[in-house]
Amino acid sequence: MNNEQHAALGRELHDALMQRRTLEPLSSRHPDITVDDAYAIQQCMLEHRLRAGERVIGKKIGVTSKAVMNMLGVFQPDFGWLTDGMLYNEGEAVPMDRLIQPKAEGEIAFVLKRTLRGPGVSVADVLSATEGVMVCFEIVDSRIRDWKIKIQDTVADNASCGVFVLGDRLVDVRDVDLTTCGMVLEKNGEIVATGAGAAALGHPANAVAWLANTLGSHGIALEAGEVVLSGSLGIMVPVSAGDNLRVTIGGIGGCSVRFV
Repeated sequence: MNNEQHAALGRELHDALMQRRTLEPLSSRHPDITVDDAYAIQQCMLEHRLRAGERVIGKKIGVTSKAVMNMLGVFQPDFGWLTDGMLYNEGEAVPMDRLIQPKAEGEIAFVLKRTLRGPGVSVADVLSATEGVMVCFEIVDSRIRDWKIKIQDTVADNASCGVFVLGDRLVDVRDVDLTTCGMVLEKNGEIVATGAGAAALGHPANAVAWLANTLGSHGIALEAGEVVLSGSLGIMVPVSAGDNLRVTIGGIGGCSVRFV
């Protein structure tokens, strides 16, 4: 694929985001699309958001848990960008008219106090550079019809990111075992998903190190002050208007969100 095709598909995905409509999979329309093509398309999609006044405040890692890999049929991690236009805070209502076919994931968010620039970033480097961790929801959403995605489709579509919700408690990484901490996700008062920190590539900091090293090969850093979503700790949970969700992670705290 060439730069003109990347730009056209990035614009098409951004238009679908704005108009809340879905597209046929890029991978079926362009059988030659590579993962590198998909990241170039992702960048073009992001540029439309930045030109509209949004700013980057972090990054997200996707497809880190076996549960999500099996649900999507995508078996390698990917990454996307977080902007201030995607952020909601603890307890806020997320309007469904911003979303298309959303699903909620319980995750651990890392808040960085120092820049991480790969290659060569280790788990110890990640923990040392982390101001603290928070419980969060990532509300994933796909501009691809019926979530019929291959890795190229989700990457191009900003790693299927919709919005994200941060809890209100920042915890020192030295005060929690990020491998064994248990996650419970409740929907309308019923437990619908469970997991543990180890679901994110064995340890959430492994996922952040993977991201720092992968971005480093593209000349991109994880910047001080950014938020990094380290990947789902359980299955994706479909949501609709009227749903109330809460996720709790042992030793870190909780996060609530409602959909209207």
